[in-house]
Amino acid sequence: AIHSVARGLFCGFFMSFSVCFFQDTGLHYDRYLREVVEYLEKDPHFKEKLKNADMDDIKGGKLAGELDFVQHNLRTKLDELKRDEMNRLRMLIKAKHDIKDGNGHMVDHQALLKQFQHLNHGNPDTFEVEDLDRLIKSATHDLENYDKDHHDNFKKYEVRKEHERRERLKSMSEADRIREEQHYEEMRKKHADHPKVNHPGSEDQLKEVWHEKDGMDPADFNPKTFFKLHDTNGDEFLDENELEALFTSELEKVYNPGNEEDDMMEMEEERLRMREHVMNEVDTNKDRLVSMSEFMAATQKEEFHEKSEWETLEQKPLYTEEELRQFEEHLANEANQINSKSVELEKQRQELERRQEELNAKKLGQKNCSVCVIFTLQSVPAAPEGQQAPAVPGNIHPPPPAPQQHDVPVPGHS
Repeated sequence: AIHSVARGLFCGFFMSFSVCFFQDTGLHYDRYLREVVEYLEKDPHFKEKLKNADMDDIKGGKLAGELDFVQHNLRTKLDELKRDEMNRLRMLIKAKHDIKDGNGHMVDHQALLKQFQHLNHGNPDTFEVEDLDRLIKSATHDLENYDKDHHDNFKKYEVRKEHERRERLKSMSEADRIREEQHYEEMRKKHADHPKVNHPGSEDQLKEVWHEKDGMDPADFNPKTFFKLHDTNGDEFLDENELEALFTSELEKVYNPGNEEDDMMEMEEERLRMREHVMNEVDTNKDRLVSMSEFMAATQKEEFHEKSEWETLEQKPLYTEEELRQFEEHLANEANQINSKSVELEKQRQELERRQEELNAKKLGQKNCSVCVIFTLQSVPAAPEGQQAPAVPGNIHPPPPAPQQHDVPVPGHS
């Protein structure tokens, strides 16, 4: 087995080695990341170095230096992967640029270029030590901040949802608005009326899974047996997906996809909050994996016997009225920018149409003039033999007269 710390980085951060290879990291370069690791794992030398590496070696770039000793045929494959990734990013960024520019939005070029940070785009052809170093550091940083980004996006989702609700109310009659507000409050109360949600990772929560999902007697609860039952891939670690599966019973107390009052986006945010809570309590070496020893140590802590109810999302405000106001101001500014851009584009369209009309008129005038000339030339009578052609009106000049023939005496003749 690969060293637990190294496995933690590659399974927790890379989500690609061994049994966790096919899990999606959620990163925009996930496929490239997994394919690179797949080829590196095929090299015996690199795999051995990984086995003996610690977290500092991996994060600090020492492991990336071992790329120089990877087999030539694998390096060639890595070169191909990088070229494919470069082409994918170029097409992706061009598409994003065209979409944003076409909608009248300002294009954030720095944000677009950040998508190249996981590789050295200065060298588009070969996969070098710097590429592996960048990939490790980018994946480490991005995955450590992935949860934060998810929380930020969820908050924006909730703010936008409330904004749109209030905008709908403005368009309603007084009677309809009152009914809608009453219905909204009823749904909120209905959603909040649910059974007690146990603290994730607590003894009560795990025993509930033990009883309801595993079909075991709560009186016979055994932490080691529980760990082995839920280590579904048998790698002697509970990864993030295996942990999140433990919270399904608690989430089902609050959320039902068939209920109008329950938002499944909120359920996934709740699942993420539960997993973060357990990881903060149990994952002592911060490798994004829970080992058997860490799990057993957690069951000895006072927090494991926590009896209080888990505070669900509806019990805590996700945003303030000030944040909602700022969001609405941002939307208003965006709308003004789009309107200004639309007005400017309309002026440009009108000016182009005016120029086109002028050009068409000019072309038509030139065409009429040419037709007139041709018609005039065709209507001029031919001059009798030996006489000068009559003058042509306008700027059309007659051809010069033909030279006169004179008798030239020929020597030897009279």
